Amino acid sequence: MATNPTKTPLPKKTESKKIEDSKIEMPFGKRNYTFVLIGLGLIMLGFLLMVGGKSTDPNVFNEELFSFRRITLAPILILAGYVVEIYAIMQKPKKEEVA
Repeated sequence: MATNPTKTPLPKKTESKKIEDSKIEMPFGKRNYTFVLIGLGLIMLGFLLMVGGKSTDPNVFNEELFSFRRITLAPILILAGYVVEIYAIMQKPKKEEVA
């Protein structure tokens, strides 16, 4: 059995801080989350534009596979979406905007 040889009182456990007393700061503000949603929308739109172009007959080649929409527009939208995502993460929120 362990005893306290110095006979000093053991410290009592302190209560944890109440959530209502301390203000929790979120890492992103409302504007950041808006840009995140815009970026995700651009990425999804780019992938949706890239879908399709298959041929119904495997012996016939479909030129629609190499359309402007699939080869140029869709990858540009996907890259733009990733750029918006990076901007949304890197942008500092304003002090009054932090949720």
